[in-house]
Amino acid sequence: MTFTIDKMREMVYLDSNGKFRLNLDYFIHHSEGVTMTWEGGEPQMGPVYSGEMEKALGPARQNRDEPITKRHEDIAASMQAMYEEAFFNLLNYVYEQTKTPVLCLAGGCAMNSVANGKIFDKTPFQEVYIQAAAGDAGGALGAAYYVWNQVLGNERDFIMNTAYWGPGFLEAEVKDRIEEDRKELENIGCSIEKIDDQRELCRRTSKEIADGKIVGWFQGRMEWGPRALGNRSIVVDPRRPEMKDVLNARIKRREPFRPFAPSILLEKTGEYFEKDYPDPFMIKVYPIRPEKRSLIPAVTHVDGSGRLQTVKKEDNPLYWQLIKEFENITGVPVVLNTSFNENEPIVCTPTEALDCFLRTRMDVLVLGNFFIKRESDA
Repeated sequence: MTFTIDKMREMVYLDSNGKFRLNLDYFIHHSEGVTMTWEGGEPQMGPVYSGEMEKALGPARQNRDEPITKRHEDIAASMQAMYEEAFFNLLNYVYEQTKTPVLCLAGGCAMNSVANGKIFDKTPFQEVYIQAAAGDAGGALGAAYYVWNQVLGNERDFIMNTAYWGPGFLEAEVKDRIEEDRKELENIGCSIEKIDDQRELCRRTSKEIADGKIVGWFQGRMEWGPRALGNRSIVVDPRRPEMKDVLNARIKRREPFRPFAPSILLEKTGEYFEKDYPDPFMIKVYPIRPEKRSLIPAVTHVDGSGRLQTVKKEDNPLYWQLIKEFENITGVPVVLNTSFNENEPIVCTPTEALDCFLRTRMDVLVLGNFFIKRESDA
């Protein structure tokens, strides 16, 4: 990787004013433009690099089915390292100019959770805020607030500390949708039970998680942004090292190098992570304490880190209660949380949740107060 990062530094120059410049010998976007086609609704971009880049890094992969070799892994790791060098060069310059210890980030690069988790170590900043949809969706938010505050002159009076701004559904709507699928659910051996006591609902669900079951958890209003944060989530036991492979085999089918994320009770963050700092939007990666890594192997990445979501009781009391009940059973205040979907957008409606449950090998679906469990394979 040392050779590769050296090549990256020949392509990207860092300036003392915090900016970076590209060595245009390695790129064609400025001279020849970039082609783009749409195949089945998906944009396909042509090369933005020149032959000089292939001379430096080796031939490009021609399609996604070509194997990923160590050379490709080194390029990816070096690209991340180069990004971090440019990122922290910029942030440190900004701090020197402002001496302000509070940082707010937006834009697609603000979704780089690995770099975000190093801000406290690599810069003097003491507080960091990154909203839940900091990519393109955040541009719409910024435009709306520019009009509201700057054009219309309204005072700033809103702090977005949760991401639960999407659609929610009434119990009657959920019940009607279940009734439509009741026959199919019963035909595949599912039991359907309504549990009105929320603590009992969380206790029953956490017991299934602790027993190694895959649970679809559909509650309240959907999250805004790319992360499932406990309202449209698949939740499993992080103590079981096999759960990553089980999830990929039965539902997610993700690349093996992509880790799954831990949701942790906010008040227990410092016990499990080396940084005791809240991250409700799952947008920073912190090192997991070495003595805790063996306790939660399914959410511990190869380098000992985890992209955590801290869960505050006041922000999401039901999800907090679920994790608390799991802790009561296992002694571990952490669950593995991944998005409720199967190679598709995150489910939004009860219909989408039931469809995903029916076509995958999920064990339990908790749809509002309705507890649906596969008792046997029919």
